[in-house]
Amino acid sequence: MNKYVYLNEGKKEFHLTNGKISYIFRVMEQTNVLEQLYVGKAIRHRDSFAHLIEREVRPSNNQMVNDYTTSLEHVKQEMPAYGTTDFRYPAIELRYADGDHISHFEYQSFAIIEGKKKLEGMPATFATSKEATTLEIGLKDRYSEVVLTLSYTLFHDLSVITRYAKIENQGTQSITIERLMSMNIDFPTADYDFIHLHGAWAREAQVERKELITGVQHISSTRGASSHAHNPFFALAKKDATEHKGEVFGFSFVYSGNFLAQVEVDTYDVTRAMLGINPHQFEWKLDAGKMFTTPEAVMVYSENGLNGMSQMFHTLYLEQLINPKWAKRERPILINNWEATYFNFNETKILEIATDAKSLGIELFVLDDGWFGKRDNDSSSLGNWEVDKSKLPNGIVGLAKKIHAMDLKFGLWFEPEMVSVGTPIHDAHPEWVIGHPQKNISHGRNQYVLDFSRPEVVEDIFEQMDAILSSNEIDYIKWDMNRYISEAYSQHLPATQQREVMHRYILGVYALYEKILAKYPDLLIESCAGGGGRFDPGLLYYAPQTWTSDDTDAVERLKIQYGTSFIYPLSAIGSHVSEVPNHQVARKTSLKMRGDVAAFGTFGYELDSTKLNEPDKKIIKEQIKQVKEWQPLIHQGTFYRLKSPFEENVTAWMVVSLDQKEALVGVYQVLAKPNPVYERIQLTGLKENQLYQINEDETLRYGDDLMQVGLLLGENYIGRAHEYWSRDMPGDYASRIYYLKEK
Repeated sequence: MNKYVYLNEGKKEFHLTNGKISYIFRVMEQTNVLEQLYVGKAIRHRDSFAHLIEREVRPSNNQMVNDYTTSLEHVKQEMPAYGTTDFRYPAIELRYADGDHISHFEYQSFAIIEGKKKLEGMPATFATSKEATTLEIGLKDRYSEVVLTLSYTLFHDLSVITRYAKIENQGTQSITIERLMSMNIDFPTADYDFIHLHGAWAREAQVERKELITGVQHISSTRGASSHAHNPFFALAKKDATEHKGEVFGFSFVYSGNFLAQVEVDTYDVTRAMLGINPHQFEWKLDAGKMFTTPEAVMVYSENGLNGMSQMFHTLYLEQLINPKWAKRERPILINNWEATYFNFNETKILEIATDAKSLGIELFVLDDGWFGKRDNDSSSLGNWEVDKSKLPNGIVGLAKKIHAMDLKFGLWFEPEMVSVGTPIHDAHPEWVIGHPQKNISHGRNQYVLDFSRPEVVEDIFEQMDAILSSNEIDYIKWDMNRYISEAYSQHLPATQQREVMHRYILGVYALYEKILAKYPDLLIESCAGGGGRFDPGLLYYAPQTWTSDDTDAVERLKIQYGTSFIYPLSAIGSHVSEVPNHQVARKTSLKMRGDVAAFGTFGYELDSTKLNEPDKKIIKEQIKQVKEWQPLIHQGTFYRLKSPFEENVTAWMVVSLDQKEALVGVYQVLAKPNPVYERIQLTGLKENQLYQINEDETLRYGDDLMQVGLLLGENYIGRAHEYWSRDMPGDYASRIYYLKEK
């Protein structure tokens, strides 16, 4: 074997380990099914793990005659199949030509691969031979010529294992996949809390933590996108786990379409966790000689609580998922005109905003919705990517040249997956709209979904986008998607394949991303779906940042960005300073607080710079200067959540440089309190014996002091030693940033 994958050949036991995590399973005698033995903190390898096998006679159906311990209902499994005495939900279910669903996948072979294979046509983590080792397990159905390959990739320096499955029909008759999960793990206990992120438009990533129940709990999407409602992530945390300590298993799905994340606790407190494409309204016809591959599922293990889990996700996605061209590259500070003008603009207005923005230190101007067709509101022109000369008489070409002449980068908004009635593409090809032509097709935001399961549709949209991109100097795209699929039907597919539409659609979206980036590899893309409706690892593979929410209110953003940080690095979290009263909730917060919240993300502005007064301009100039200095620390450092906005009136988080020489702490108070008690915020991640200076204050403090005693909330560290006043965060919606640097 090698140093990361061990095989006890006589007992057919496999052990993946890197000194941080262990994942152990074996091949069962007689049934040849894969049995899960252990997953968790690394344990030393040994010649036999037989002591981990759990068997006793229980009431059940048994596979072998005169053997009362061969019920798979009571066995922890790697890839449980329907029809094998296991009454829990299966990870794989097939329908054969005669209508039967019974499968029995038996062990056949294994292979060890240095590094990691690429998933064709889908996003996935990547790794060289120095970064990861992959174990492939070959299984074959006892009753047919169907072969199943399970892939396990262990990252050498992380407590991370990724999984996916590949199924091949080597027979002569077609079969139908009704369910094929990317990952299944059976845990021996139910002593966990179930943590997930739920939400809706303008209030994404709301953290919820609940005890497991006997039975089934799940989160999912049936909307054709990962959705605002549930992020494709969940965690199983020991009941005593906090942000800073305790065991946590985190699961994330590298996919942007319909998903199912399910936890089932049986009557013996065994917890089955699975993640994959949602079986609801899904089937895949697998003809003879054809193959199907699932998207990739990611599992991380942390013994350092939820922060440890998040840091593992952040490192993995920065190092092994996001395009290396952008993963650690400083992002331009942008201004977007959407909330400044909505659809009501012309070239003069845009140039006025850009001119003032440049004087403030902005680096990128983004022209949002309304520049094409006759797009004066949201009821027309999608799919007609021709510039509106009544607004931009010199076209995108003229505008882009003028923007670049100001030494600003130029970005452009697209919503390529959608179409409006009355556009040339809709009139010429009504069959390109998803939906049944003889039945009602609902609209969302007055628009319809193009059938990206059809390659010719993807090619047409690519050609339209290419015509814009090839004739203009465009540095950035905001790729939006503002409605879900509610009537999934493609006139392109036969009746037997209509349940493939949702998956084929998202593969078409990936194909368009691939086409665009293959021709324009230096293009920075920010994905968006009415905010965070498709904030998932799948799109991070192509677009290194995502517009987190259409809600730009600083108070709401505390919860949204806090929850989003459970999985995604700060450099991926799109965050802007907008006008007040806020356009979503009408709240008035200070420009300082808005900037202090947005700083812990990509950072930018969404307002009319021509309407700013001089004091606000001065503040914005200082914000931009500070964020540019801090951006390497914020985007590449280690992020810690300190106080939760879901539990307290004060939110706090911090980021520490990898060498622990500097740190940035954000503290936010929602509502003021009269005569408040003294409150301290304990920091973390610092060097215990290192002296740190705080905001250039004369008093130095050791790391252990700051982590054990903490910062007194409101201490005025601004160079006036000993003049600490607890009202330094007066009033509602107050914030402070503390910058720590070693001395």
